[in-house]
Amino acid sequence: MPAERFSHVETWVFDLDNTLYPPETALFEQINARMTAYVMRVAGVGAEEADRLRHDYWRIHGTTLAGLIEHHGVDPEPYLEEVHEIDFSVLSPDEVLADRIAALPGRRIVYTNGSAPYAARVLAARGFSGLFDAVYGVEHAGYRPKPRRDAFETVFARDGLNPARAAMFEDDPRNLAAPHAMGMRTVHVAPEPEPAEHIHHHTDDLAAFLGLLRP
Repeated sequence: MPAERFSHVETWVFDLDNTLYPPETALFEQINARMTAYVMRVAGVGAEEADRLRHDYWRIHGTTLAGLIEHHGVDPEPYLEEVHEIDFSVLSPDEVLADRIAALPGRRIVYTNGSAPYAARVLAARGFSGLFDAVYGVEHAGYRPKPRRDAFETVFARDGLNPARAAMFEDDPRNLAAPHAMGMRTVHVAPEPEPAEHIHHHTDDLAAFLGLLRP
């Protein structure tokens, strides 16, 4: 039973985008459009080439930002502010998921490749303000992104959590490899499963899955 496999967990770590809100809200599509516009300006290229670069940087470096820092010397703070100036009204509160998260024993934290201020706005729009003991953004990892293990190590050391007594919930399967290697229980949250040795569980309904963890 799922509850038995999480009985040791003291810290619950949640990704943000497409994990704590459903992908069909298309919130990240807004961010992608703003990232493409930013790449166009910084790299001096057209929309098609900027979109290709954005995706390549994400694939190779973990985030578009990491690629922009590496190849264009971009200052991360103005970038993060600009790309996250989006319409949050597409999000709506989720009382069921809020209740399920609140019922989890121990510490509950958010760790995102976005910024902490952006995460706070998403959590507020979802009705999750005050549910989490800490919210960590890419800035807390020195702008090193997931899936880099040193990014996880930096954030987890800052938080003081014990990976062997923690669980990670993520929509991007590659971001579960390092947590698995560190001894965490891993949960892939996505419409379709992606079988991999570093993924312990899959769910397409986070609230329902968390409901199974109640004793």
